[in-house]
Amino acid sequence: MEAGTVIVIIAVVAIVIFVIVVISRSIRIIPQAQTGVVERLGRYHKTLQPGLNILVPFIDHIRAHVDMREQVVSFPPQPVITEDNLVVSIDTVVYFQVTDSRAATYEIADYLGAVEQLTTTTLRNVVGGMNLEEALTSRDNINGQLRIVLDEATGKWGIRVGRVELKAIDPPVSIQDSMEKQMRAERDRRAAILTAEGTKQSAILQAEGLRQAEILRAEGDAKAAVLRAQGEAEAIQTVFAAIHEGGPDSPLLAYQYLQTLPELAKGDANKLWIIPSELTEALKGIGSAFTPKPPAA
Repeated sequence: MEAGTVIVIIAVVAIVIFVIVVISRSIRIIPQAQTGVVERLGRYHKTLQPGLNILVPFIDHIRAHVDMREQVVSFPPQPVITEDNLVVSIDTVVYFQVTDSRAATYEIADYLGAVEQLTTTTLRNVVGGMNLEEALTSRDNINGQLRIVLDEATGKWGIRVGRVELKAIDPPVSIQDSMEKQMRAERDRRAAILTAEGTKQSAILQAEGLRQAEILRAEGDAKAAVLRAQGEAEAIQTVFAAIHEGGPDSPLLAYQYLQTLPELAKGDANKLWIIPSELTEALKGIGSAFTPKPPAA
């Protein structure tokens, strides 16, 4: 093979390699939810959007790939001194999103570290103006104040803070023991109140039931007495009607009186008997009935 041919082949191969390198450096594919910050000769040139992008080889350079999705960062517990000089440990979670790739790349060297330090400082300022009870019961207020301060401070970095959450607020161990005793005493107090209320309601219901039972029993006794009196009255009326219809004579009445005497004698307390005058007259009639009449002369 001649030397000229070899040189031509080498030149062609070199050109092909150069073209491949140029094409590979010119074409950039940016994934979805990401952007690319491009520098041209060391200066910011443009921001690449997701998809296929063309660059000038050897002149344009991608400085950084920036994730545009909302990010969640959990910071380690931070000791914070409250207004009443108690040290509490607070865990925080920050939700933020990069809105400006250029500012996030050039305005701050490490925006994650900056957000962490800013969160710690703001948290100490906010909680430092509260006592322990306010800090434990004002999480929403603390979250709102932190979000406003962080969003305002990180806006120039091209970052938007969506929300800040306090995962935990841990007071000192001695305070935790006191709070646990207080909560236990409060639970016992509520249980005693509920028990007393239940006993009270039970007594009221029981008394109401007894009252209703007595009322119903009295009404029943009254109705029974009325019915019994009505029955006795009707019986007496029936007996008297029968007696008047039968036209009883003195011997019959005397006989009825004699039948009544054993009933009067049954009682142990019956010491004195009162015999009506009609009984003696009736007995005379009975005696005369059984005495034979003398023959007529």
